Amino acid sequence: MTCTEFLAILDDLIDDSVAAQTRAEVELHLKKCGHCEVIFNTTRKTIEIYRCHEIYEMPEDLRDRLHAAIMARCKNGC
Repeated sequence: MTCTEFLAILDDLIDDSVAAQTRAEVELHLKKCGHCEVIFNTTRKTIEIYRCHEIYEMPEDLRDRLHAAIMARCKNGC
């Protein structure tokens, strides 16, 4: 398995919807490729953290000010 092949199936890996043979190939690749191992672990952990938290509703005035600041920044060439 190459890094490109690994990245192409990352979503399916996170969802645990890959065949056993593919899972074995991924595990072998991750043992040899520290870069992909970091990507896999970081992506999985980020999704875990995101799923465990409630949505925070910003006060309307804060949301409006934040939106205006982002739009102003983008108009100036991010």
